[in-house]
Parts: sequence; structure tokens; C-alpha cells
Amino acid sequence: MNNKNDNKSAFVVSADWLEQRLGDPTVKILDAAWYLPAQNRNQKAEYEAAHIPGAVFFDQDAIADQTSSLPHTLPSPEVFARAVGAMGISENDTIVVYDGPGIFTAPRVWWMFRIMGAKNVLVLDGGMDGWRAEGRPTTTEVPRPEPRVFNPTFNLKAVTSFERMQDIVEKQLAQIADARGAGRFTGEEPEPRPGMRSGHMPGAKSLPSGVFSENGTLKSLEALHQTFGDAGIDLTKPVVTTCGSGVTAAIITLALQSLGHSDNTLYDGSWSEWGGRTDTPVVTGRE
Repeated sequence: MNNKNDNKSAFVVSADWLEQRLGDPTVKILDAAWYLPAQNRNQKAEYEAAHIPGAVFFDQDAIADQTSSLPHTLPSPEVFARAVGAMGISENDTIVVYDGPGIFTAPRVWWMFRIMGAKNVLVLDGGMDGWRAEGRPTTTEVPRPEPRVFNPTFNLKAVTSFERMQDIVEKQLAQIADARGAGRFTGEEPEPRPGMRSGHMPGAKSLPSGVFSENGTLKSLEALHQTFGDAGIDLTKPVVTTCGSGVTAAIITLALQSLGHSDNTLYDGSWSEWGGRTDTPVVTGRE
């Protein structure tokens, strides 16, 4: 499916692989870049200035539950299907998702498509930054795809609710892998969202999202395995992934599923929900 490298995730493809398939009507390409304010990058402006030929922009803020007070919460299957169907995507297409730096926000959209029933979803190693650095083709032309029907099959069990997260924390039902930066995890750095407590859920392990990639490419399976081991995650047991707002948690999910770990869920509300409340337990420090 990808680079034919036994030590590389089956869910990740190289720039060479994708460039060879530009123009293939069965391969749908999505620009899923999204940035934090501190990064001083504008995803829509960057897409308009240059994107991979054939790529459609996937707006993570728009394709979300607009009734939620939390940022880019998972939309209903119906809302998701309507939005991606308008992009010309069906659940049977080969879908390649990329972001700016690589292995940053694309895994969230990879995860969304998979839990909505898409069967063949891939992430581009190196992202748009790597693609451009290698002088590969770009365009400003915005595709106008023919609408398709996307038939969703929503896997509700892949998503952890707030109530379920309370149970997991209280009863230690699963390992908690937190993708936020180490300083936010320990409570030494403030949260980027004003008025929110910093620290972490009792029992959580710190796995900052950046530890899974190098130069925007996902690490080898062997290195991913080592990363989980170093963080104290037992890959024979259930894991729930979390982060600031449910986006970079999907990087951990991608790494887990690349290693064949299937007993994992993503806490969609993440720290925006947990840290934004006053009735949830929060601890500081490394443990």
C-alpha cells in the first residue's frame, strides 16, 4: 500500500508514492492543515497560495459540531458525510491527508475518516513543508470535484465521552496517553486557552505529540514501540488518547494503530473539556 517498508506504518505514504499517483481519480487528496495561534501560520491562506495538485481543503473548524462550546468537536456522521461528499469523496476512495509540517493535524482527519467508515485512509509523510522543500509540483488551482455520496458507518466505540473519561480516571480502566507538551502536562506552563487549569488527569502518561516523528515523518515501527515503552505504556492493555482539543491526540492513535494496537479510543473533549471544568481532578508534576 505504501513504501513497501516492513518497518514503517501501513497508514503512511511517502511523497514519491503520492507524486506517482497525482491525477489518479481513485486517489483523493486533502489538505488538513490547522495551526495554533502561536505558530503564526494561516492554513487557508497557505492552501490558496500553494497546494498539492488535486488537493481539496479540509477545514477542521468548519467540519465540526458547531453546537459545541468546545473547539472542533467531532461532527455527527450525517454532517461529516454531507461535507466530504461535497468534496467528491466516498467511503471507498483511497484518501490521502496531509498538513503543513507533517504528522501534526493530518492524523486527526485520518482518524475522523476511519471512524466514519472510510476503508483506505493514509497520511502523507513530511507534509506540505517537505513536499515543497523537495521541489515537488504545487498549484493554486482549486479543484471543483463532482459531489459523491459518502455512506458513513460510525464507530461510536472509538470515541471516549466525558462521562466515560471520568470512569476511566476514577477506576483506572485504561492507560491515558496525553499528547500535550511536557510543560503543560506537569503544570509548569500555562494552557494556551485563557482561564484553564494546567496539569493532567490522575494516572496519565506524558507522550508529547512531537516524539512520534522526525522532520515531519513518522518514526519506524521499532522506534514507535520504544517510545511507548519509555513512557510506561503497556501495548497489551487499553489506551485512551488525549491532548488539548482532540487534534494531536490522533498522532498517538496513529502510532498505536500502526503497531497493531486496536484497543484504543480518543477523548474528543480532551483538555479543553477536562481542564476547563471545575469539578474534575487535576494533578501536577511528572507523574
